[in-house]
Amino acid sequence: MPSVAEKSTSMELLVSQFPVTLPIPTPTTNSNLLSIKDVQREEDLLRNPSSFRAWWTAIHTTKEAFNAQLKAERRANVPDETAILLGPLATPLARHSLQCLTYLYEAAIAQFPGSFKLWKSYLQMRMSYVLGRQVIKKRAGGRKKLPEMKDALEEEKEDLESWEDGLDGVVGWGEWRSLIATYERALMWLPKLPRLWLMYSSVFFHPMCPSLISHTHARRTFDRALRTLPPSLHARIWVRYLLWAETKGGSTTVSVYRRYLAVDPSVTEHYTSILLSPADSVPRPLEAAKLLLSLARKASRGEYVSPEGKSPYQILGDFLDIVERFSDEVGFDVDATIASNEANAKADAEALRTDSHSTSMDGQLVRTDGPPVPVGAVGAHDEDEDPLSPRKLNIEQIVHKDGLEVYKDQAGRLWTGLATYWIKRGEFDRAISTFEAGIATVLTIRDFTQIFDAYAEFCESLINAMMESLESPEEDDDENTKETEQELDIKMKEFEALIDRRPFLVNDVLLRRNPNDVQEWEKRVALWGEDDEKVADTYTKALETINPRKATANLHRLYVNFAKFYEEGGSSGSAEPDLDSARKILEKATKINFKAVEDLADIWCEWSEMELRHENYDEAIRVMQRAAAIPKNTKINYHDHSLPVQARLFKSLKLWSFYVDLEESIGTVESTKAVYDKIMDLKIANAQVIVNYAAFLEDNQYWEDSFKVYERGTEVFTFPISFEIWNIYLSKFVKRYGGSKLERARDLFEQALEKCPPQSCKPLFLMYGQLEEDYGLAKRAMSIYERATQVVADENKFEMYTIYIAKATANYGLPATRPIFERALEVLPDKQTAEMCLRFAALERKLGEIDRARAIYAHASQFCDPRVSPKFWQEWNSFEIETGSEDTFREMLRIKRSVQAQFNTEASYLAAQTLSAKQNGTSEQPSAAQPADPMAAAEQQARGPAFVAAKKTALPRADEDQATPDLPPQQADNADEIHISDEEES
Repeated sequence: MPSVAEKSTSMELLVSQFPVTLPIPTPTTNSNLLSIKDVQREEDLLRNPSSFRAWWTAIHTTKEAFNAQLKAERRANVPDETAILLGPLATPLARHSLQCLTYLYEAAIAQFPGSFKLWKSYLQMRMSYVLGRQVIKKRAGGRKKLPEMKDALEEEKEDLESWEDGLDGVVGWGEWRSLIATYERALMWLPKLPRLWLMYSSVFFHPMCPSLISHTHARRTFDRALRTLPPSLHARIWVRYLLWAETKGGSTTVSVYRRYLAVDPSVTEHYTSILLSPADSVPRPLEAAKLLLSLARKASRGEYVSPEGKSPYQILGDFLDIVERFSDEVGFDVDATIASNEANAKADAEALRTDSHSTSMDGQLVRTDGPPVPVGAVGAHDEDEDPLSPRKLNIEQIVHKDGLEVYKDQAGRLWTGLATYWIKRGEFDRAISTFEAGIATVLTIRDFTQIFDAYAEFCESLINAMMESLESPEEDDDENTKETEQELDIKMKEFEALIDRRPFLVNDVLLRRNPNDVQEWEKRVALWGEDDEKVADTYTKALETINPRKATANLHRLYVNFAKFYEEGGSSGSAEPDLDSARKILEKATKINFKAVEDLADIWCEWSEMELRHENYDEAIRVMQRAAAIPKNTKINYHDHSLPVQARLFKSLKLWSFYVDLEESIGTVESTKAVYDKIMDLKIANAQVIVNYAAFLEDNQYWEDSFKVYERGTEVFTFPISFEIWNIYLSKFVKRYGGSKLERARDLFEQALEKCPPQSCKPLFLMYGQLEEDYGLAKRAMSIYERATQVVADENKFEMYTIYIAKATANYGLPATRPIFERALEVLPDKQTAEMCLRFAALERKLGEIDRARAIYAHASQFCDPRVSPKFWQEWNSFEIETGSEDTFREMLRIKRSVQAQFNTEASYLAAQTLSAKQNGTSEQPSAAQPADPMAAAEQQARGPAFVAAKKTALPRADEDQATPDLPPQQADNADEIHISDEEES
C-alpha cells in the first residue's frame, strides 16, 4: 500500500504535466510538435497562408489521424485512478495530439481571427480534451421558436450539455484556466455572437469545473454577456443564467432571480417553489408568501396571468399553504394581529371620513394632501407585497380582504386555512374563535361542512393529546395533572355541546342564505322540541324576518301553526290554551299580502275551524261572513296580481266552498241557499258546485229549484263540462217524473242534443231512446236510434248500429233489420263493414235466403285479405260446404284468389297488415291436416296448374326474417288451385 508521501509525489507529478496548451505550443518551444511527415503540410501552408480551405483541410486531416491513433491506443498501462483524474488526457498520445491541434488552430486563427467557424471548431476541440466526451441526447419533436421562460427553463434543463470522463479540476487546473483564456480571446474577437456565449456558459455546468471558474467568474461572465448582447438576445442568456443560479443555491439564486423578476415576473411561481425547497440553504417562506400574495392580487385585478394556468384563487391557495406550513416565520402573533387590526380599522375609518368630504364636482374623489404624484404613477408602497421587507404579514386581514371578500364561494377553505395557521402557532383559543366566526358567516352547506369537520377534528386531537398526557404523568406533578383533568372535562363538554349544536348551525346557514325560507323556519321550530319559550321566540322572529312577497311556499302555514301553538297550550300541551293570542295572530295574518289568494283563504278557513273545534259556532259563522264580504265593485279580476290579495279574496272558490259547507252543517236551508246564490252571482261556481247545490236542494225536497240549478249550470258551462251536468240532470228528471212530463223531458233531451258534440252524444241518445221505449212510442224510439247512427262519431257508429239492429229485432222482427244493415254497410269503414256483413249474412241464413247470404259474402270479400282476416274466409268456406255446390265453391275460391292478388300488389299495405295481424295473434296458421268433408276432398283431388298467389312481395314479410335456413327448399302446394280442363276452357 503506497504511503502518504508517495501519494503526494504522484499527485504533484500529475499536476506538473499541465497546462499542455499554455504557453501556446510552437515548433520552437516543443521540438516534438512536428515530424518529417508534417513538412509538406507546413510548406503548403507557408505558400498559401491566406487560403482558408488549405488551413481547414490540414486541421481536419490531422484531427482524423490523431482520432484514429487514439482509438487504436488502449489505456492498459494507465492506472484507473490516473485515468479517472486525467480523463481524455490520461495518455501521452492524447496530450501530444492536443498540442499539435492547438498549434494548428492557433496558427490558422492568427490568419483568420474573425472566423466564427474556425473559433467554434477550435473551442469544441479544446472542450473535448478538457470536459470529456459529450453525451448526445435524442429529442422527440421540435422546439418552440420563442417559448415562455417557464417552458424555456424546462426545455433547457433537458437539453443541457452533459459530459463523460472530464479532466479533474484540481489536477488539470492549468488546462481549465487555459480553456477559459481561449474563450476570452474568442469573445474579444466575436463579442456579439450568442452561440459563443452559450458554449462558454456550458463550461460552468460541468461537475469537474473548478470552483474559481464555476462561481464568481461564471456570474461575472453571465453579466458581461447581458451587457454585451442586444436585449433581443437576452432571453437565451437568462435561461442558462437562471439554471446556473439554481445549481448554486443560497444568496446567488436569490439575487439572480430577483434581477430577472424585475424584468419578467412570469417565473415568480417557479421562484417561490425554489425558495421553499432550496438545494443547499435555508427556506425563505416570508419572501415566497409575499410574492404569491402580490401575484394573487394582480391576478384578481386582471394584471397577471399564471403561466401554469392557475386561477387567482389557486394562487391564493398556494399562499395559504405556505402560511400553514411556515406559520411562525410568515405571520404576526395574536397581540401583533390585534394591534394591526385596530390600526387598520382606524385608517379605514379616517379614509372613509376624508373621502366623504373630498369629492369633485363630477363625483370623483379628489386628492387633497400628500406629495405630488405624476399621472399614471403606481399606488402607495405596500410592505405586504415587498419581498425585501422583513416585516411579517397580518394573515387575518389578508384572508378577510383578499380571500373572503373576493372568493365568497370558497369561504370554507379560507376559514379553515386561517384556523390552521393559529393552530400551528399554538394559539388554540384564537383558532376556536376563528372556527366559530367562520361557522357564523358561511352561506353554503359545503363550506359549513368543511369548517365544522375541521373544527371537530381539532377538538378531538386536542382531547386526545390531553388524555395521552394524563396516561403518562410526570413525577411530582400532581397540580398540573389536576389542572389538565379539569381542562379535559371542559373540552369534553365543549365538544359535546358542539356536536349537539350542529343541527342548529346547519339551520342557521340555510336561513342566512335565504331568510325567507318558510320550511327552514319550521325546521327551526321543530329543533327546539318542547321548549315553549324558544318556540315562541322563533315564530316571532320568523314572522318579523320573512318578506311575504319573497317567501317560499306555505307562509300561511307558519301563522296557522303559530296560532295552533297557543291554541293547544304550547308544544307539550301542558299550558292553558290561549285562544285570544291565537286570534290575534290570525287577525294579523289576515292583513298580510300573501303571494296567492288561496293562502289568505286558508287563514280564514283555519280561523273558522279553530272556533268550531272549541264549539264557538256563531263565531265561526261570523268569521266566514267577514272573510266573504262582497265589495261594491265586483268587477275585479281574480288573477290581477297588482292588487292585494285582500281585494281579491271575495272571488276565492276555496273560501266560498268552506263557507257553504259550514252553512250546510250548522246553518239553515235559507242561509245555505243564500250562500250558494252568492257564489252563482259572482260567477265563480264550477260544475261540482252546481251538482252540490242541486243535490242539497233535492235532499231538502226542493225538486224544481234543483232542476233550475241544473239549467243554470248548463247555460253557464259548455261541452264537455256541461255534458256531465246534462247527464245528471236528465237522469234525475226521468227518475223523478218518469212519463208524467214526457213532453218536457223530450224538450230537455232535444235541448241537450242541440249543442252536444258527436263524441259525447251517444249516452244521451241511448237515454233518450230508453225514455221513449219505457214511456213513449216504439216508432219514436226507432227514429231516435236511427238519428243517433247518423250523428254520433265514426268510432261509435258500429256500436250504435248494433244497438239499433237489436232494438229493431226486438220490436219489428228480423226482416225489418235488412234496411238497417244496408245503410250500415254504406256508412261504416272497411274493417267494420266486414264484421257487419258477417252478421248480415248470418241473418239471411236464419231467414233461409242462401243466395242473398252468398251475395253478402261476395260483397264483403273485397275488404278481407285472406292473410289478415282468416275468420271471414273460414266462415264463408263453412257456408259453402253446408249450403253450396261445387260451382259456388269454385267461385268462392276464385274470388279469394283475386282478392289475395289484389292485396299482393299493395306491398306496403300488405306488410303493415301482416305485422299488425301477427302482433294481434290473428295471423293465419296453415294446416296440413286432411280435409274432413267430401267437398273439400273433391276440391283437393281436382288440383292442377292454375293461378298461384305471390309468395314474395316488394317488402319482406316479418315472418320471413325468422325462417330457418337449414330446411331444404320444397315445392309449395297451392291449396286454392283449381284444375280446369280443356273442354271447360273451350
